[in-house]
This record gives sequence, C-alpha cells and structure tokens, in this order.
Amino acid sequence: MKLYEALPQHWRDALGDEALILNDIKVPDGFIPEFSRIFKAFELPISELKICILGQDPYPNPEDAMGLAFSVNAVRSKFPPTLRNIFKELETDCGIKSVSGDLSPWHKQGVFLLNRVLTTKNGFSNSHKDLGWQKFTETVIKLLAKEKIVFILWGESAGEVEPLLNPQLVIRSVHPSPLSAYRGFFGSKPFSRANLMLKELGFSEIDWRT
Repeated sequence: MKLYEALPQHWRDALGDEALILNDIKVPDGFIPEFSRIFKAFELPISELKICILGQDPYPNPEDAMGLAFSVNAVRSKFPPTLRNIFKELETDCGIKSVSGDLSPWHKQGVFLLNRVLTTKNGFSNSHKDLGWQKFTETVIKLLAKEKIVFILWGESAGEVEPLLNPQLVIRSVHPSPLSAYRGFFGSKPFSRANLMLKELGFSEIDWRT
C-alpha cells in the first residue's frame, strides 16, 4: 500500500491535493514503526483534536516506536529517557504519576501526538529527515493552525513551526530529552497550562493519566 492510500480518508479529504505530497515520499526498507502504525496519530479527525504535541521522529527501535509521538507500547515497563522526563514534569505539574508509557489515553481524548518525521531507520534516530516528511507535516500543521487547537512544541524541530501558529495557543520549551530538559523543560508546566487554555476556549480538559 502507498503512503497516500494509508492516510485515513477523513485526513485525505481535509488536506485535499496537499495530501498528494505523500506520493513523493519514498521510505526505504528497514523502517519503523511498522507500516500500519505510521499514521496512527491520524486516526482521529481534525474535528476531535484539542491539543497537538509535536515531536521530532519515532524512537529508533521497534519496541518503542508505535506511531504516536513520545509514546511506547503498553507492554514496555522501562520508559525511554525522554518519556521519563515527560512523566517527571507531569507529576510535578499535575501530581499525576504515570503507570504506562502508552499515551493512547491522551490520543483518544484529542491529543494529536505528531512527529515532524513519521518514520526512521531501525536503530538510527532522525535518519529519514530528508525524505520529505517535514513538508507533509508542515502542511498538516498549517491546516490545524486554522482551528482552535493548543500546540505544545518541545525542542528545535518542533519550534520551527511556531511562526505558523497563533502565539496565544502555543506552549514552547526545550526538548524533554536528558540533554536539554534541565534548561527549561522542567518547571514549564505544559500540561496544566494546556488545560487552562482549553478551558478558556470552552473545551473540556485533558485527563493526563495513562
């Protein structure tokens, strides 16, 4: 199946001809996540999205890459360092202690867990950054920017799209990875701030438990 055909129909309809960008992306063999999970974040239609958390690309191993940015499979008992830091901040911010690294409960409530690049080579982080994925996801972000959606941007890759967005609906900080989390991610309170924004927009808050 081609990438364009794998994108859920409601997103193809929303993007129109812009979705045809996918026909130009040629993903080499040995990629992750598995093909059926590449567009997992796109299962929800735009009308159900309330928050977009933007990441860089999938975790570089098949045990963790599962199609939702920063999320890992439910069976994983050991969290990647970046996810551990996200959960540390969540506990400090909202008093929530996470028990699972599977962020599907967030996703089901309208949190769009989107990576700028949707695939990577098994074992190599950011190896597919030049395939054309960023052009596609930028198109997606431009479409979402027309809606009342809160954007949480972590790190340089995510921050590149900030000029496309309504600054009143943006929460930005450094990336939660161990290399940068202590330079402004910890203490940034993205979860409570996002819920406050949703409340001001007239939407229900996100239950951040996993």
